[in-house]
Amino acid sequence: MSENTENQQDGRIIQINIEEQMKTAYIDYSMSVIVGRALPDVRDGLKPVHRRVLFGMNELGNNSNKPYKKSARIVGEVMGKFHPHGDASIYDTIVRMAQPWSLRYMLVDGQGNFGSVDGDMPAAMRYTEIRLQRMAEAMLEDIDKETVDFTLNFDDTLEEPTVLPTRIPNLLINGASGIAVGMATNIMPHNLSEVIDGLIAYIDNRDITIEDLIKHVKAPDFPTGGIIYGYEGVKQGFETGRGRVVVRGKVNVETSKAGRERLVIYELPYQINKAALHQKIAQLADDKIIEGISEARDESDRDGMRLVIDLKREAIANVVINQLYKYSELQTSYGINNVALVKGRPRVLNLKDMLAEFVDFRHEVVVRRTRFDLRKAEEKAHILQGYLIALDHLDEVIALIRASRTPDEAKEGLMTRFELSEIQSKAILELRLQRLTGMERDKIKEEYDEVMKLIAYLKDVLSDEGLRFKIIKEELEDVKKRFGDERKTEIQYLASEMRMEDIIAEEDVVITISHLGYIKRTSAYDYRQQKRGGRGALGGKTREEDYIEHLFVASTHHTMLFFTEKGRCYWLKVYEIPEGEKSGKGRAIQNLINLPTDDKIRAIIDIKDLSDKEFISSHYIVLCTANGIIKKTLLEDFSRPRQNGVNAITINEGDQLLEAKLTNGNSQIMMAIKSGRAIRFPENTVRDTGRGAIGVRGIEVDNDKDEVVGMICVNKEDETRTVLVVSEKGFGKRTDIEEYRITNRGGKGVKTINITEKTGSLIAILDVTEKDDLMITCKSGITIRMAVADIREAGRATQGVRLIRLDDSDEIAAVARLDEQEEQRLDEEAQEGMEGNESGQEGSSATLGEAPVDETPAE
Repeated sequence: MSENTENQQDGRIIQINIEEQMKTAYIDYSMSVIVGRALPDVRDGLKPVHRRVLFGMNELGNNSNKPYKKSARIVGEVMGKFHPHGDASIYDTIVRMAQPWSLRYMLVDGQGNFGSVDGDMPAAMRYTEIRLQRMAEAMLEDIDKETVDFTLNFDDTLEEPTVLPTRIPNLLINGASGIAVGMATNIMPHNLSEVIDGLIAYIDNRDITIEDLIKHVKAPDFPTGGIIYGYEGVKQGFETGRGRVVVRGKVNVETSKAGRERLVIYELPYQINKAALHQKIAQLADDKIIEGISEARDESDRDGMRLVIDLKREAIANVVINQLYKYSELQTSYGINNVALVKGRPRVLNLKDMLAEFVDFRHEVVVRRTRFDLRKAEEKAHILQGYLIALDHLDEVIALIRASRTPDEAKEGLMTRFELSEIQSKAILELRLQRLTGMERDKIKEEYDEVMKLIAYLKDVLSDEGLRFKIIKEELEDVKKRFGDERKTEIQYLASEMRMEDIIAEEDVVITISHLGYIKRTSAYDYRQQKRGGRGALGGKTREEDYIEHLFVASTHHTMLFFTEKGRCYWLKVYEIPEGEKSGKGRAIQNLINLPTDDKIRAIIDIKDLSDKEFISSHYIVLCTANGIIKKTLLEDFSRPRQNGVNAITINEGDQLLEAKLTNGNSQIMMAIKSGRAIRFPENTVRDTGRGAIGVRGIEVDNDKDEVVGMICVNKEDETRTVLVVSEKGFGKRTDIEEYRITNRGGKGVKTINITEKTGSLIAILDVTEKDDLMITCKSGITIRMAVADIREAGRATQGVRLIRLDDSDEIAAVARLDEQEEQRLDEEAQEGMEGNESGQEGSSATLGEAPVDETPAE
């Protein structure tokens, strides 16, 4: 098919094939969109409109240390000089670069209304004001040193850069999204510190694998935080340039004063509209798709996001959270599609490709900048050399100039007489008289020497590739120091994906669970060791009615078995427990396991490996209840984790599970009760039963006023262990286990501590060695760590010594044993802390001396 087109200029009629014409025109159009509008450049991570805005602001002197300028002025400047495509596209670009929820690292510093995460529109450009962020200035640094190519603007009157000479790896840290013709891009934002660590690792080893790079650049990092749920899609995106990342909002479970639970959404997935999510949740509740919600309201303010969902009394928090993830945008998935322009052509890039392209670009910038600096330095040295020649022959130069009729004659005379260049002669003629003084002459000589040193260094840089890459690394480390920050987005791995133990560093952590069910893990080194009787340090900020109830040490690779007071067992990997500050509250345990609201954790067991068949078939879980019931079950029965937990023991009405211990079947069991009595009997007197059994009587308890406070299981062959008992008011002692005679199971037992008003009731019984440490936690949140060796042995029926000084209204809430060796935990900080406590002081509180041991014999 053909079309006749008349050429009006010369009257000729040209035959054109319409199919060919359409094909050619469409290809031209699509390439224009791909290169000039929709895709970012791999080097600076910017599309043309972003680049023109930043360059235009820089040209106007709209820097971070200058006053703000009206957005309309910048829009007019950019549109009139570089981007003739309408003011809306330019202002929309400026707005997005100024929104903290849109860009991981903002490039524009805005003043005024730039919209909100609820989808509100920004104010018109005549109302808002802007200036460059410091990070954007780092992207423009050295632009005047011929580091990048310039091209003519749309009307050939000005020049604009084809790329910015950025020190910031902007493509990775801010990402990009765009739809071109026949292709699209969707690059996720990442953490600057991680990306720079990855760049440095690549510079150090060009053959580094993507698997090794992932150890540095762990995953995308969104400006709105959230949780990356599952890692396989992220890994695929890093390896191939295409993948899928699932992001969840962060939710906390809170309990109101009335005892009702509520969910608080405080971080959203990237690019999710909060107002729309709020409306959707309300709709899900109205339509009865999610049954447990009574009300949803937005309590967000300047202190942060807070979308509150009140739950009905019978609702289980974790179930409602999972339903919100399923039915609302609280869980959203994003397609990773790393398409960027490489040498003007679109290309799909993996993680290593993007890092390599940026490093190559930085190398090119450093070379071009060095050449420019060298040329300028040589020009300056040339002039200074002329000055020095003139100063060495000053009288002759002055006489020659005075004798010349015109400046040109003087210039020619200087060039001829002293063999100077035209540039040097001009510079001498323009020399100010004050520079002829003695001091100024010395300064010129010093300046010349400095410039010659600089020239030598710049020549070294140009001849030594290793030195160039050292400069690139130093500049990257400087960028990290100036702009680097912590990750905002958490990474949550799926159990089915991989052996997470290979990714998670193995270290010992302190795990704390509060009375109201908040859990966290903290590095064991955060707790300094103190002398017995010290005041202690704050181990967890809790609400007035809350206090730390469980505290123990475990490796991040282990599995925790949680036993509840209603006799159920739940599983959790230690690395799945959220990390928190030593003084932080932690995360509600309902967020991590499907724990009913009327149940709570009572005992925890740390298992190294549940897949070790030999271990699980030769070890037992021994359980005891507050009413003195004891039960033994093979560990194998607890080796298959289930989402909703399993029954560990059937609990009678009015009773509750108190303690769980791991044994090898040959232990001596001791149980102690509140009134100060303890019983000792062999483990083999308790036969093992299935998970659903009730158990048998272990010690006789007066149910009206007494209860079991703890149970220990000690191997017969372990003679190094002693029995430690602690009372509510902070008294305790160690006693040899042989002082407790072996009796029949189910008896009354013998006295283990002399209970008085001063000591308070018995609170804990533990088996310890002199190498152990104790961690004692009070209901007020105070925690003290001390060496067991500091607590001396005493008779079975004595009241013991004071372990921790308590306020009148305070009591001990939990006592835990730490199996750490002395040399493993005394790092430099702890050593200083211990030296500061040699006098037994913590803050302004003095240590109490040892209380006298009461040697009154047992009755």
